[in-house]
Amino acid sequence: MKRSQIAAGIKYWAQILILPIYWLSFLFPRNQKIWLFGSTFGSRFAENPKYLYLYVAQNQSDEVRAIWISHEQSIITMLQEKGYEAYYYHSIKGMWYCLRGGYYIFDNYSKDICFWLSGGAIKVNLWHGSGNKKTNYDNTFDKIRHPKNIWERFRTYLRRISDEKPYHYTLATSTPMAKIYTSAFRTDRKHILINGQPRNDMLFQESTVKIKEVLLPQEMNDRKKIEQYHIEGYQILAYIPTFRDSEKEFFKVMDLAVFNTFLKNKKYILVTKLHPKSKLKKEFEEIQYSNIVNIQAQTDIYSFLGMVDLLITDYSSIYTDFMLLNRPVVAFHFDYKLYCANTRDSYIPFDKYMPEIKVVTMEELIEEIPRVLKEDIQLERRKISRQRMFDDIEGGYSEKMYHMIRKII
Repeated sequence: MKRSQIAAGIKYWAQILILPIYWLSFLFPRNQKIWLFGSTFGSRFAENPKYLYLYVAQNQSDEVRAIWISHEQSIITMLQEKGYEAYYYHSIKGMWYCLRGGYYIFDNYSKDICFWLSGGAIKVNLWHGSGNKKTNYDNTFDKIRHPKNIWERFRTYLRRISDEKPYHYTLATSTPMAKIYTSAFRTDRKHILINGQPRNDMLFQESTVKIKEVLLPQEMNDRKKIEQYHIEGYQILAYIPTFRDSEKEFFKVMDLAVFNTFLKNKKYILVTKLHPKSKLKKEFEEIQYSNIVNIQAQTDIYSFLGMVDLLITDYSSIYTDFMLLNRPVVAFHFDYKLYCANTRDSYIPFDKYMPEIKVVTMEELIEEIPRVLKEDIQLERRKISRQRMFDDIEGGYSEKMYHMIRKII
């Protein structure tokens, strides 16, 4: 066993020593006007918590004190320099507000902020995707929630505590999704908040959005680069896959030199952005072609998704978000059999959820992209799927989410 694995094991099991801190945190009085926000295990300033945080800080500061808690000092520094309240989770102020905050608002688990100091806070899980893949307790491939034997149950015990204690409220984007989430997150139906995702506010016209965007330096550079391509008359394609073991098959079916020639001839730019958990980050970072732009996996895609003309998708919940734009999509399912066999099941038949032109080879992809850009063949069928995924397609989700949470008080 490697030293790094031994160190990780010691760090993991050492958490049992601080369990009493979690129980003691219930004794601290909570201020319902202090809302704490965090994302992706504290590593990113992104997703639904980011946009709700910005909306509250920019529009409701007289009523609510919005504080971002992060495990990354660079995020804290950036927000503080821009005049926002944010603290490192292990700083004195960070720990103090983790004990005093009345609300924990996150997109994975309360440890996006600080699980160990969260006792007694009301927890609102905005989650990080409304898709068709079975998730959490519905995902039978999930060994954390479905251990197969006594050893797995013992080994994952601490993960289950810090992941699942508890969700008081969970966001769902539609009535059908609310029914699903009562099972997936074991949330009482009365505690399912039906609303659009705050991050999707950035897909609507600026006149309808009461949020001033805040970007990290690299995100700002990436956005300016894509905007410049638009100015120069390029059409923007985006490949934003989810993570899975079979994603490595991508390089077996794609000859990027050939594909780049196709992009140049058609005056297309391909923007690639992997999932933060992807195992291909190193390979994509090394891609160097004139018409292929790789965006870092940690980047908030909602800083540029509204500029995309066509989405090349796989099984990612980004497809659900992209439905709101009513723009063309090509489903690139080069590993469909492997994915279905080794990853997870779907809530509804996949063709019903994703009624798009589906391709499995690079040659088919090259053939279908121009055709779908010329005529969005599946538009009407996509609208039917969108009706299932969204009760509200009007935007303004951050403002609506804010008022929903205020009603909880």
